Amino acid sequence: LFLKIAVDAMGGDNAPQAIGAGAVQAAKEYGVGIILVGIEQAVREELNRHPQAKTLPIEIRNASEVVDMLDSPVTVFRRKKDSSIRVANELVKSGEAVAVISAGHTGAAMATSLFVLGKLEGVERPAIATFMPTIEGTSIILDMGANVDCKPNHLLQFAVMGEVYAKYLLKIASPRVGLLSIGEEETKGNELTKEAFKLLTETSLNFIGNVEGRDVMSGKADVIVCDGFIGNVVLKASEAVAETIGLFLKTDIEKSLIRKLGYLLVRPAFQNLKRRVDYAEYGGAPLVGINGISIISHGRSSDRAIKNAVRVAAELAKSEVNKHVHDDIEKNMELARTK
Repeated sequence: LFLKIAVDAMGGDNAPQAIGAGAVQAAKEYGVGIILVGIEQAVREELNRHPQAKTLPIEIRNASEVVDMLDSPVTVFRRKKDSSIRVANELVKSGEAVAVISAGHTGAAMATSLFVLGKLEGVERPAIATFMPTIEGTSIILDMGANVDCKPNHLLQFAVMGEVYAKYLLKIASPRVGLLSIGEEETKGNELTKEAFKLLTETSLNFIGNVEGRDVMSGKADVIVCDGFIGNVVLKASEAVAETIGLFLKTDIEKSLIRKLGYLLVRPAFQNLKRRVDYAEYGGAPLVGINGISIISHGRSSDRAIKNAVRVAAELAKSEVNKHVHDDIEKNMELARTK
């Protein structure tokens, strides 16, 4: 089955240049079809900068409107019906594409995917899942901002969806699921985490109990569950810490010639560190729980980030992850109700 992926060519700080370059790289490396959605003339001019694009399975679909970062998600959905975000999602709904990727307005991308594609049967709240580097490899944290206020059963569903994604994307046979709280003890946390803890112990998940903020990157859990308010704070704080450490190191290294010479010796280690904490390695965050595949990429996405987003989308499509989410949601919700 030849996969086609719809990419919002007008979304992101570096659009359409980075989007076009990333699409060319992805089509060449992963053997998937790309439908670039946006203002046709601008997208075609960008593709013309890449001679190899003519021999690759890349096509352009015109969309006359562009979503502005100041637009509200509701306004985008109701009034900008020919926006690149909307048209790209419609391609997934019609079956012409298996996934949609956008580095544009996060709220608009999320809301459009939710309204156009709908929720998976049995899912109460879709969530944004983010990949986080750990000492042992990679973990998945959700929700990272789609749902500021949650109920215990929402966190239960996030855990189920996170487990499925860890199985099929990270290839972990029995992912360890942790609930983000302020202490490891069952009695620690607020009412939401305490009630969610009770529900999670009744499921078939490999639930390891509460995990703390210090465990986010320790590798203690493969899937970490929290509400969108906490998750978004964790995400933004982690990005800021990584950037700040990089600036600290750069400033100190530049203070003397000896440090500069020393840096040349350890440069491979620094480059490896930078690669591991770079969001571009992961491509974007899947919006899990919708009836389709939607990848929300960082607004500053480079061509490498877009290429990797295509890779993630293709892997999700090939593994039929939504079917597994539906089945596992049904099974675990039933277990939580009967115990």
